[in-house]
Amino acid sequence: MRHSLALLLATAFALSPLHGVAGEKQVADVKELAGSWRGWVTAESGQERATMNVQSDGSYKASTVSGSTAEGKFYLKDGKLLYRSSRTTGTARLSEEGGKTTLTVTPEDPNYRTGKAEYERVK
Repeated sequence: MRHSLALLLATAFALSPLHGVAGEKQVADVKELAGSWRGWVTAESGQERATMNVQSDGSYKASTVSGSTAEGKFYLKDGKLLYRSSRTTGTARLSEEGGKTTLTVTPEDPNYRTGKAEYERVK
């Protein structure tokens, strides 16, 4: 009986989807965000394709294919990655999975015009 239980637990652990969970990456310096990013943002019309260029000081400029723009700055406070833009303020999270680096930006007060954005680093 113990052997069967141990085998069952080992099988469940081996088949668990942990490999599919993106690993959150702790950001020690906003310089780590510098570069070009491409992704999707929540706009009044729904999800919209966007690009963002981040400078080594954390400042950024983002634009959508329809011509909407935003400027802002990423910064660290008490070890937490935050941002302030011309439209919103909120949190940001950097994660890595399968060779892809993703930056997720979540406003403090999301609404139909300004919701979560998700960008992938352009190599």
